[in-house]
Amino acid sequence: MSKKQRLAILGCTGSIGRQTLSVVSLHPDLFEVAALTAHTDGEGLFCAAKETGASFLGLSDPGRALAFEREHGLPCQAGEDVNTLAATLPNVDTVVIALTGMQAILPLRSALMANKRVALANKESIVCGGALLSKELQEHRRQVFPVDSEHSAIFQCLQGIDRERELRRIILTASGGPFRTFTKEQLANVTVEQALAHPTWNMGKNVTIGSATLANKGLEVIEASCLFGLGADDIDVLIHPQSLMHSLIETVDGALLAQLGTADMRLPIQYALTWPCRLPSPVRRLELSELLTMRFELPDPERFPALGLAYDALRAGGTATAVYNAANEAAVALFLQKKIAYLDIPRAIAGALECLPSVQPAALEEVLEADRRARDYVCGAFGAA
Repeated sequence: MSKKQRLAILGCTGSIGRQTLSVVSLHPDLFEVAALTAHTDGEGLFCAAKETGASFLGLSDPGRALAFEREHGLPCQAGEDVNTLAATLPNVDTVVIALTGMQAILPLRSALMANKRVALANKESIVCGGALLSKELQEHRRQVFPVDSEHSAIFQCLQGIDRERELRRIILTASGGPFRTFTKEQLANVTVEQALAHPTWNMGKNVTIGSATLANKGLEVIEASCLFGLGADDIDVLIHPQSLMHSLIETVDGALLAQLGTADMRLPIQYALTWPCRLPSPVRRLELSELLTMRFELPDPERFPALGLAYDALRAGGTATAVYNAANEAAVALFLQKKIAYLDIPRAIAGALECLPSVQPAALEEVLEADRRARDYVCGAFGAA
């Protein structure tokens, strides 16, 4: 890499944002942080600003931004558009999108249209806004570098592969969560505490529950379709409890190419920032002896109905994927509040997809409306039960 890459890190105080800062700190000769944003965590933003010297700081919560300026004496942009502003700054080369939720759709679109390099760690912008962003993704797909471990693995395996002529399918691996061997009777009695005890990864509550139901893997199937331009029939899922093989591809001649490594997000973050180069990292090396424990199995559609529903939403297209995401999030929230049972989560997703017909969105408002209607449906049909 010949010159310093100037970064905008959107959502710098979250888990991916903080790990991005950790990667950047290891290579001060390669990276310069030009912009940082957060939602409400002013103290986290201030610590990141002190560490990096970023000149653009933004908080999407206006009240917190005012308090930040009073307490720290630093200028801070405020409002819902701070992420879009940061993503399109002239002195920014790469935009790291570590935001949560659909607030990432507009910054992603703006970054692509401004010809920025994008390190993407946000599912909702693609899952919910994929139909809306199809033109931009088609034109600028080579500017997007995935940060999710599975999509990064696919991206790494695709290096040197002619996707149109040589790629047969991609295979996303999933840990299977804590319930992959449970019977139907056991699943009916799953508690919140059991569902939050993920065997491999330390994640937020919503993602952890989604890992147990495989709804999160369903979101990754939809995301993979958008990122790599493949249809539902070209994307498979394989259960791999040890989480050592992060995903793989199959080429037309029958070869399987996989990316393996320890479960550490700093590796995909660094690769997204340094591609096409590989640099030393502090990630623990995988010992070959650990591969002796690896197991693989096909996902059971009866245990994991949410995964099949994701394929249904992907095939339906349009706003169906936004409905899938919103219904899952709303149902998980009710489950965490102990208002519905674990098995009600896929039932809620199925009901929302059936009741809310998909449309091809022409504007973000239509995606947001599909999201709202799905949440209302789930809360009305299941929350009062």
